[in-house]
Amino acid sequence: MVGVVVILQLPIDLWVRLAACAIWVVTSVIEHRRIRRGWAECRGLRFDAEGEIASLGVDGKWRPAQCESGSVLLGKVGWIRLRDQRGAVFGELLTGDARESPDWRRLQVIWRHVGA
Repeated sequence: MVGVVVILQLPIDLWVRLAACAIWVVTSVIEHRRIRRGWAECRGLRFDAEGEIASLGVDGKWRPAQCESGSVLLGKVGWIRLRDQRGAVFGELLTGDARESPDWRRLQVIWRHVGA
C-alpha cells in the first residue's frame, strides 16, 4: 500500500500514475504468491562453507537451491531470495544474533567469504 501512496504523489500525469499503481499491485501480488509458496515448501535452509545452499522440503529431503539477486544479510536480519531445482523463486526472512547464535555467526562469515 505504501508503494501505491508514493506513486500517487508523483508529479506526472494521472493516467501514468494509475497505470504504475496497477503494475505495482500486480507485481506485489506475484511476489507475495512466491513468498507464500516458498514458506509452504521450505522447512529449513543449509549453507555450507563453499556457498552451496540446500532447502529442506516438507518431505524431509534436502534439495539444492541457488541464491538470487536481491538477497541481503545484515547484522540481525536477512532476506534471502532462492531458486529451487524446479525453478521456483521464493524468499525467506532470516533473523538472528551473532552473539547468541553460532549458526547465525557462521552464516554471516560464509556470506562475506563467498561474496553472495
